[in-house]
Amino acid sequence: MWPLVAALLLGSWCCGSAQLLLSKVKSVEFTGCNETVIIPCFVLNVEAQSTKEMFVKWKLNRTYIFIYDGNVNNSTVDSNFSSAKISVVDLLKGDASLKMDKRDAVVGNYTCEVTELIREGKTVVELKYRMGKYTKCLASSSWFSPNEKILIVIFPVLAILLFWGKFGILTLKYKSARTNKRIILLLIAGLVLTVIVIVGAILFIPGEYPVKNASGLGLIVISTGILILLQYNVFMTAFGMTSFTIAILITQVLGYVLAVVGLCLCIMACEPVHGPLLISDLGVIALAELLGLVYMKFVGNSVYEQKPRNYH
Repeated sequence: MWPLVAALLLGSWCCGSAQLLLSKVKSVEFTGCNETVIIPCFVLNVEAQSTKEMFVKWKLNRTYIFIYDGNVNNSTVDSNFSSAKISVVDLLKGDASLKMDKRDAVVGNYTCEVTELIREGKTVVELKYRMGKYTKCLASSSWFSPNEKILIVIFPVLAILLFWGKFGILTLKYKSARTNKRIILLLIAGLVLTVIVIVGAILFIPGEYPVKNASGLGLIVISTGILILLQYNVFMTAFGMTSFTIAILITQVLGYVLAVVGLCLCIMACEPVHGPLLISDLGVIALAELLGLVYMKFVGNSVYEQKPRNYH
């Protein structure tokens, strides 16, 4: 008996492990953004020298949907999964992953069975679908780079700080009995805007929750439209409209419209590449606030002094 055991051990040592070892992947996800779905299956101890020694079977639940017979180099595919295939040239590298078009992908448990001569192994991978067209994009750390995220937050915050600078000038230089009510309304609106942007930044900056990120970004971008109304009311409260202030407001409106367009493009695209557009438009909004502050500080005062005394 001992010679038989020794022979079996020697044969096992010569031929490698008696069982194929497959990597363990519990589940993979796909979304509406995917054009191709890949279900991974990797053999860790392939020793075959030719694909003729390989045999691969994929089944969904209990139904075989794809079979590859290396001996005759032929694939058999279920009619409901017509796009299903594997990369034959990668089999000897241990890659038996199943690829298929999104239209053929069905949620469920997929079993990968690989045979190499007398050795075999199998693994089960669950395919899941994640709802939401943009969740794949938002979940990706590359949706916005860290520097882009910083700029997206900094420009609106800078614009708000510039507004508060104008508000300070307004209360110090242009305050009158008639403007008290407007100043109070500007104060309340400015505080509300500040809170909205802070909340938006808190939701947007972390990268773990896609819907949360999108909500934060929406709050940041959409709320900057309030700055247009605030800027207009600051000008009207201080000294009225001039050709230069009109030009500033037009610039700010254009920047806001393009920022909203950039927001929509970023969220709706499967591979967002419009981050720079969004950032530049938020920069235009901040620039308009800066021009408004400079105008009030250095030019607006002289305009105010030229107005009739009973203007306010």
